[in-house]
Amino acid sequence: MSRLRITTENIAGQTVDRLYADIERRIVASPPGLCPVDLTLSFLKLCHAQTCGKCVPCRVGLGQLQNLITDVLENKGTRDTLALIENTAQNIKDSADCAIGYEAANMVLRGLSGFRDDYLEHIDAGKCNFNLNQPVPCVALCPAGVDIPGYISLIGEERYEDAVKLIRKDNPFPTACALICEHPCEARCRRNMLDSSINIRGLKRFAVDHAGVVPIPLCEANTGKKVAIVGGGPAGLSAAYYLALMGHEVVVYEKRAKLGGMLRYGIPSYRFPRERLQEDIDAILSAGVKVNLGVNIGEEITIKSLREEYDAVYIAIGAHTDKKVGIEGEESKGVISAVEMLKNIGDDRMPDFTGKKVVVIGGGNVAMDCTRSAKRLGAAKVTIVYRRRKVDMTALPDEVEGAIAEGCELIDLMAPVRIEADKQGRANALVVKPQIIGKISNSGRANARDSMEEEKKISADIIIVAIGQGIESRHFEENGVPVKRGIIRAMADSEVTEIPGVFAGGDCVTGPATVIRAIAAGKVAAANIDNYLGFNHLIGCDVEIPAARLEDRPVCARINLREKEASERKDNFDFIEYGMTREEACQEASRCLRCDHFGYGVFKGGRVAIW
Repeated sequence: MSRLRITTENIAGQTVDRLYADIERRIVASPPGLCPVDLTLSFLKLCHAQTCGKCVPCRVGLGQLQNLITDVLENKGTRDTLALIENTAQNIKDSADCAIGYEAANMVLRGLSGFRDDYLEHIDAGKCNFNLNQPVPCVALCPAGVDIPGYISLIGEERYEDAVKLIRKDNPFPTACALICEHPCEARCRRNMLDSSINIRGLKRFAVDHAGVVPIPLCEANTGKKVAIVGGGPAGLSAAYYLALMGHEVVVYEKRAKLGGMLRYGIPSYRFPRERLQEDIDAILSAGVKVNLGVNIGEEITIKSLREEYDAVYIAIGAHTDKKVGIEGEESKGVISAVEMLKNIGDDRMPDFTGKKVVVIGGGNVAMDCTRSAKRLGAAKVTIVYRRRKVDMTALPDEVEGAIAEGCELIDLMAPVRIEADKQGRANALVVKPQIIGKISNSGRANARDSMEEEKKISADIIIVAIGQGIESRHFEENGVPVKRGIIRAMADSEVTEIPGVFAGGDCVTGPATVIRAIAAGKVAAANIDNYLGFNHLIGCDVEIPAARLEDRPVCARINLREKEASERKDNFDFIEYGMTREEACQEASRCLRCDHFGYGVFKGGRVAIW
């Protein structure tokens, strides 16, 4: 009888695991602007080291590809070299015995297709593409281009008012983004190479919590120009703020009774208290922005009449209409849209879900907002129905886990088929079809398809549809504004070609996106409108950023923000997140590597670093 034994990992195995973790961290921290030719070479070397050596395409072919790409980087290649690289990669792809050779060769082919100009620049000019720059990763991934290392260093020196001033130079909603931004800046933070990314949003939260009321900069002299903004959401108010600072007279037309757009009507107060939103709005209005509330452009005033009255018009109406699932029974009583529900909550008209069974269809952040709000509105049971897997949900993982912790149920891999109703026409069940996860699309997302299992029935008193938002674009299309598939079409400079002087941006142009992207759209539109009006104003900031520290930054764990216990928060709309302590903020700020000062502006010209 043979004996069973457990083999423990030896030192060599542990070392290899650590090396793989280091490589993974470095890939995660790779900033936008890296030389794609050099990155391809690095990936090839990694793949070559992983081959078993049994087949010629991997063992020899990948080595030859490395030599050819090295020739390109070292200014030894010609245009014929590109053809040889392409032929070699295609042969490896067609004949490799395993996925290592196939994927390595395929990556080279995709790179040649997508970055051919970079290869040619190395061959013809002996350097990286001259149009390429290497911005600081966190700044590059912030749509608004906020100076993140700058304000983190200010927080480290306890200069919170200056930190807010620096943020507001590029983002007039510092409080909103401190509380609810999806923080794309953290994705490529180079601190990932050591341990984990800086808690950038948490530090911003600490700054706005401790800065007090921060005055805005002085406005430029009056230019005599008037600009109308259609929409009082983040895109419209951002444009209004910067245009007012430039000296233009700005008037905002808002359909609803209050300003804020989806910041007010799409995000529940347990995530973003209304009084904190008002802090940002008050600062924007202090620049002299005028507001007309309760005005529906298209019914009371046309876009053409606005253009005749104003020197320029900016359309930033957002995405405030609901989307239908397109299933039988969707018009039954008790079926409501996420947009309608969150709008009512934003106007303090709270639905009564006491004792009811609520089903939410969708897997995005809006679906999670509806789910967690339904729990707070007294629902006895809240169930999320999603047609893909939990890991495929577009909602932030923290939002999904938060909903589950509060007692909500997630049923994934279930596609809505129809809604059943009683004799009075009131919904009483959602019928779903079990799904099986399948092929991965070009976007990298797994698709789901119907399985062979039978349909299932989920009992429900209220069904909330949260699968996306649409644009109210009919009036604009009727008045000559180009619209395609419900989305307003605008050029890269935000201008609408068919009507000179009319600009558009934000969700009504891109489709529903994040708050920071809407803010960035408003900022860009303000600059373009200013140029259209014949000016070239620059928004400056008189804050002096601290010099970079030279001492070591030892490996140190990230400080995460905490939330109230689920039992304390699930029955009310009180704000749920705790901020950092002063000690935590100082420690977290000290982790910043100051990439704006150290190591950037490096390009591979030949193999020489150019500073």
